[in-house]
Order: sequence, then structure tokens, then C-alpha cells
Amino acid sequence: MADSTWWYRGGTSKHDLHYRREAEVNTTLEELLLYFVFLITLCILTFGMVNPHMYYLNKVMSSLFVDTSLPGDERSSFRSIRSITDFWKFMEGPLLEGLYWDSWYNNQQLYNLKNSSRIYYENVLLGVPRVRQLRVRNNTCKVFSVFQPLMSDCYNKYTAENEDLSDFGLRRDTEWKYSPSPANAPWHWGFVGVYRDGGYIFTLSKSKSEARAKLADLRLNSWITRGTRVVFIDFSLYNANVNLFCVIRLVAEFPATGGLLTSWQFYSVKLLRYVTHYDYFIASCEIVFCIFLFVFITQELRKMNEFKSAYFKSIWNWLELLLLVLCFLAVSFYAYCNMQNFLLLGRLLKNTESYPNFYFLAYWHIYYNDIIAITIFFAWIKILKFISFNETMSQLSSTLSRCMKDIVGFAIMFFIIFSAYAQLGFLVFGSQVDDFSTFQNSIFAQFRIVLGDFNFAGIQQANWILGPIYFITFIFFVFFVLLNMFLAIINDTYSEVKADYSIGRRPDFELGKIIKKSYLNVLEKLRLKKAPDSEDKKMRKTPGDLAHQARKEGFSETEIQGAEQMKAWKERLEKKYYSTEIQDDYQPVTQQEFRELFLYAVELEKELHYISSKLNQVMRKLQQ
Repeated sequence: MADSTWWYRGGTSKHDLHYRREAEVNTTLEELLLYFVFLITLCILTFGMVNPHMYYLNKVMSSLFVDTSLPGDERSSFRSIRSITDFWKFMEGPLLEGLYWDSWYNNQQLYNLKNSSRIYYENVLLGVPRVRQLRVRNNTCKVFSVFQPLMSDCYNKYTAENEDLSDFGLRRDTEWKYSPSPANAPWHWGFVGVYRDGGYIFTLSKSKSEARAKLADLRLNSWITRGTRVVFIDFSLYNANVNLFCVIRLVAEFPATGGLLTSWQFYSVKLLRYVTHYDYFIASCEIVFCIFLFVFITQELRKMNEFKSAYFKSIWNWLELLLLVLCFLAVSFYAYCNMQNFLLLGRLLKNTESYPNFYFLAYWHIYYNDIIAITIFFAWIKILKFISFNETMSQLSSTLSRCMKDIVGFAIMFFIIFSAYAQLGFLVFGSQVDDFSTFQNSIFAQFRIVLGDFNFAGIQQANWILGPIYFITFIFFVFFVLLNMFLAIINDTYSEVKADYSIGRRPDFELGKIIKKSYLNVLEKLRLKKAPDSEDKKMRKTPGDLAHQARKEGFSETEIQGAEQMKAWKERLEKKYYSTEIQDDYQPVTQQEFRELFLYAVELEKELHYISSKLNQVMRKLQQ
């Protein structure tokens, strides 16, 4: 009969299985350490491109151009203007005062305004500001026949088809003549429309008085008419103290309903990337990042070639592919942005008398920042792939994977009810409550209701019957019923996972144990910790000591010999069948091994019977 240590899968020995497992653990550890180096490099890149001064620069510019009150009305600012009259007050008041800083606070002349304007004395105004508007043609909508005697003109909302391309007004300068949009110019997404570049454009002078006269002339000659749908105010600043460009766009939309809607964009970007020694350190990290990307792509291609279609059955492999695609997009965006900086930056700064369109560069840098942010997010999520080193995190992963089918079924039911309530809220309260003005707003408003942020007074005022009914039923079904069902699914599955772990159904190996074992081995080699064998010898008692103690307690020689034989048998079987190295591997049982196990069970039954009789004797003595 073959030795029992060889009865494993395919005739593989215990030593070979142990070696395979150790090799697999070592490979996982190497992969984890390599990935940690990659993640640290990526974090250095992402935090290196973000300057804390960006927020403060945007904030100070916002307070200057958005929050400064209009002349003669302390309660109004660009943030709150709602009429064309207030818009011209802003143009000739806070806008001009914010753009042209020609003297120090004590009226001392610091520099020649013809050269440049320094906003807040630190931010150089690059070139000159640009103002442009987009218009729609007359008769782009149809007036009902009954109202045609009252209203003959009709200006629809802005679309590319409705845009007016003809000259208007005085027809003498660029502000009265249409200028086409460049081919690669990004569109602007506003509140009530999506607007292209181009339009009716004029630039302000470097002189404050000339700029004021220009704006007054446009106001008197009705540059803004009923056909105007949007006005853009664009200008750019550079702060050499923090090496940041601030690209500013103020937008005033004139919807077809009348009135005025304002919005703004402040983009602080670092277009000059390599100036300080730290910037060159970031450049070295960028090279390391590209090397890592090449290595990871090579590894994934090898895995795909080795496992074929089985490669795509693992969700971690899909996450790996997604991360590689995001990294490749980030590198592509970075190369494109740097190329555009190299081609356009010098040309934009060369002519100081024209408007430098830094919005195009800032637009692509913002997209690059977004790609990097998404990449770092999924890079951290991939850490969950290595959670087997911690039992709690492993339980969390097992819980989520086991209840995924139940969660998907629950999510379908949840979003059916949620969408029904969103449509109900949009149709009933959409014309009265801002939170329900669009279907998208209704969805987000309901999520805020679940979190406790809601405007019940507005809902009740919009419809005093359906408002309370909508609110109460939504809270009952979504908050009290559906959310508690979701928690119950998670809780029940987690209880099952905890029960499985308590009876020993754990992962094949835990990296935490391997790391701890390696750590203790290092301490022992450095003589910072004694070997466990030396401590066990001090605590361990010999069989002779145990037998001597048993004789003192009154046990007979037969009982002592039987206990020693039982102990030796038990240790041999436990060593053979309960070894931690092979507890999860399948091993067939031979007839001889089955006979030994059967005899062991018989001996255990005898021991239990003997213990039971002893307990009965003790109980009878206690009763007497």
C-alpha cells in the first residue's frame, strides 16, 4: 500500500502542494508590493498637479466679479441680476472696476495701464477681455392665429438651426457682424441651451475710459435685443506668485420666457508645468507611471493569451482592463494638453492687444483632471482584490458577492417605484417647485428626501392635496419598506458568511498570516524575539509529569495507560487529517485509514460512556 502522504489530487505529494501554495502566496505578495509602488506614484502625480492656491484664486475672483454689488443697489450683484437694465449696470460698474486696477490703495501710480492691468495687484490681465453674444432669428416659432394681431415677432429658444447669422444694428464693426465659430472650439452647456463659439464679438480696450465709452455706446444703440439669447464675457489672468492661470467666463442667458439667468466658470490651471525642482520630480514620476503602464499592459496580454476566454470570467480582470484604459486615456489627454500648450501658449501671449483664448486650453485641462480623478478612484478600488489578508474585509467581499443576485432583483423593484414617484413629482410640482422643475431634478430631489433634505412647505404649497399624499407615501414605501428590505438582505447574507467562517470555511490562504509569519521570522533573525519552540519547552509538561500528577489525584494505572494511548492516537490522527497545510485539499481515504478512524470513534464512545458513568456516581453522592 502506498504511503498515505501521497493520496492527493493527481498523485501530487504533500510537499508539492505546499510548494505550490507558497509560490502562489509569494506571487500575490510581489504583485501587491508592485501595485502599491504604482499606486504611490499615481498619488504623487495627482496631488502634484493640484495646487491648494487654486481654490483661493477662484474664490477671490468670484467675490470680485460675482458678489460685488451693483451701483445704487447693495442687494443685487451679478449672481442675482434678472433684467437687461441690471446687466448693463454690471457691465459698466463691477466688471470695469474689477478688470482695471490702475493705482494703489493710496492712489499712487504703480505701472502703466497701457502695458497691463494687475487685478488685486498680483494677477496680470492677459491681453484684453472679450464679449460676445449669440442670437436667434425672428419668426423661428409660430404664433397662434388669435394672438398674431397682438404679437407679430417670435423668437424661439437657441439652437444651431435657429441661430441668426446676419448682420444687425449699425452693421459697421465686429460687434454688429457675425463671426463664425472655429472648427475645434468647445461648446458651452448652459441652463437653457447648448451654445457654440463665435457670434457677435467685441473686445474691450486696455484703457478703462475707452472701455466705458464702448459699453455706453453699445447700450445706447441696443446691442442686446429680443433676439439675444446669451452673452459671454471671457478673460484670463496669470499669477506668477503661484504659477497659475485663471480662465474666467461670465455667462448671461436670456431665455425665451424673458428675464435673465447668470452663471460663471472659474478655471485655475497650471499651464506652465515644469518650473521648480518639485515639478521636475513630478516629471520623473510621470516617466515611472508610463513604465508601470507598459508593464501592466504586457502582464494582462500574457494572461489573456494564457487563459483565453476564461480570463473574462473574473470581475477583477475587467477592473484591471478598465484601469488600464483609463490610464491610457490619461496619458493621451496629458500628451494632447502639453502639445496644445507648446503650440498655442507662446502665440497667445505674443499679441497683448487681442483676446487670448485660454478657455480652449483650460477646457482640456479640466477634462484631463477628471480622467485622472476617475483613474485614482478605480486604482484604490483595486486594493479590494488583495483583501484576503484581513478576515473582516474578506467577510465583506464574500457578503457582497453572495447577495449580488438579491441586490440586483431588489434594485429593479426599487427603481421602478422610485421612477414612478419621480414622474409623479415632476408632473405635479414641476411648474411650482425648483427641486422638481425637470425629471432629473425630481430624481435627485427624492434622493435628498431619503437623506432628510426636503422642502415640504414648497410641495404642500404647490398642491395641498397631492403634496402631502406624495410625501407620506414616498417616505413609507421607500424609506420604511424598501430601504429596510435592502438592509435585511445585507444583514442575512452577512450572518450566513459569519456562520461559514465560524465553522472553518475560510479562504484557502490568508496573506495576513504569511505576512505575520515573515515578520516574526525577521524578528527572530534579528534576535528581537525568542523562537516559539524555546518558550513552548518551558511551558510544556512531559508525559511522566502528567502521569505522576494523575497518580496523586487517585487515578489507577489502567486509566492512566488508556489515557496515554488515547492521547497518542489522537495526536497522530490530528496530525494526519487536520494539518493546517492541507485542510482544504481533497484526499481519498483508504480502507486501513477508515478502520483507524472507526476504532478511534469507538474509543471516543467508550471515553464518553466512562465520563457519563463517573458523572452519575458524583450526582448520586451529591443526592445522598
